[in-house]
Amino acid sequence: MNSLLKFRRPLSSSLTSLSLQRLSTTLHYAFEEKKEGTSFIHPTAIVHPNAVIGQGVSVGPLCTIGPSAKLGNGCQMHPSSHIFGNTELGSHCVLMTGAVVGDDLPGHTVIGCNNIIGHHAVVGIKCQDMKYKLGDECFLDVGDNNEIREFTSIHRSSKSRDGTVIGDNNLIMGSCHIAHDCKIGNNNIFANTTLLAGHVIVEDYVHTGGATVVHQFCYIGSFSFIGGGSVVSQDVPKYMMVSGDRAELRGLNFEGLRRCGFQVTEIKSLRTAYRKIFMPSNTNSMGFDERLSEVEHNEDLGSVPAVCSMLQSIRDSFTENRRGICKFRQWSSS
Repeated sequence: MNSLLKFRRPLSSSLTSLSLQRLSTTLHYAFEEKKEGTSFIHPTAIVHPNAVIGQGVSVGPLCTIGPSAKLGNGCQMHPSSHIFGNTELGSHCVLMTGAVVGDDLPGHTVIGCNNIIGHHAVVGIKCQDMKYKLGDECFLDVGDNNEIREFTSIHRSSKSRDGTVIGDNNLIMGSCHIAHDCKIGNNNIFANTTLLAGHVIVEDYVHTGGATVVHQFCYIGSFSFIGGGSVVSQDVPKYMMVSGDRAELRGLNFEGLRRCGFQVTEIKSLRTAYRKIFMPSNTNSMGFDERLSEVEHNEDLGSVPAVCSMLQSIRDSFTENRRGICKFRQWSSS
């Protein structure tokens, strides 16, 4: 027994020493107070000598940076995050553990400034479109101040003449998917597992509930709200609220409009216009097109910019190659 204890003590001591050494290295990486302009690259990271690294960059353990990558000043790569292909990160971007940005494909992935790429998110990889031909250029451009949360996937375009584009100040929650050639505006909130098929256009200040699914080529208008679990197979006009499978108009997104600073008079005018178009008192008197025209030529409503914008959004949805708007019911409440 004594000989066994004599054997175990040095082993225990060695393990303790090794653990402390690893802890010291981790703490050094995580909390190091770098001098201004200096960068820290962990010795286990693989950084290609041709990569361009800005000032004050932190690269954690087991990270990978490819030969065509460019990292702006102050970027942080947490352990086991990776950057591949012709990829550019603006200043002060953060890649959380397991995040992958870019792909070894022709084209590029450009990420703006102050973006957070969440744990195990995959951004800027090849699309899942059978039309894509290996060797074609494909593109993804992301703006500034976006938070892309864990397990989200965002794909590059399917063709060289197009691109996947995401604007500024968007919150894209966990496990969302943004497919090839989507165009996303600014200040949108996509709740968990929101799934956008290819070529979807989302304007500004849109809010989706969890598990929302949007069919390819749909347009989602600004300041609209999509209820959780909805399947959207047609356009959602500006300012409106939809839900259901298949999603139907449920009225105006009043709460969203108030939060975004719309005036009481604007909201009142939108309510009146919505009722005239979608909730007529006499359904046999005029067709849908005639009701739209009546609101457009109304002396009071036709001069309100928000109403004109809503009407134009509806009109645009019936132009060539568009999918029309979500169905509406006469009892929809506003």
